[in-house]
Amino acid sequence: MPNPLSKTLVFRRRSLLLAASGTAALGLLPRARAAGATLPAPESLADELDKALRKGQPLIVMVSLDGCPFCRIARDSYLEPLRREEGLPIFQVDMRSQTTLRDFNKLASTHDQMVRGWKIRVAPTVLFFGTGGKEVAPRMNGAYIEDFYGAYLQQRIDVARAAIKN
Repeated sequence: MPNPLSKTLVFRRRSLLLAASGTAALGLLPRARAAGATLPAPESLADELDKALRKGQPLIVMVSLDGCPFCRIARDSYLEPLRREEGLPIFQVDMRSQTTLRDFNKLASTHDQMVRGWKIRVAPTVLFFGTGGKEVAPRMNGAYIEDFYGAYLQQRIDVARAAIKN
């Protein structure tokens, strides 16, 4: 027997997505800024990971998509303030971008190749990396209920911090 609660959640998510896309189309929701506008893009994931681990922090990477209103909210309301106020090493990698960067093995790649290698199909996705470029906390895939996004993000940061200390 289908769970009526799951149908309600699916309906609410679809309604939220339709409302956001409709308001964006009408110009009522500000368009996301150009890729990398508020979060820096890494030149080398290996170098940024080394710096993060020396500070006792995981490397946090947001996968974004140009024009995505949910990416803008995650970036501007949650990730950028954590980067700016707490000094967390948070970077942005952009879907479909041909901008070059070096991967965790210092090999040349592009943002798009990294995203495909990580098998990411939803933006925003937030990843938490530890030693050796291994993911050390569950990914945050897509948009969460805004009231809880910060709590889910903090929980994953805590898990990632604990994992790199072990």
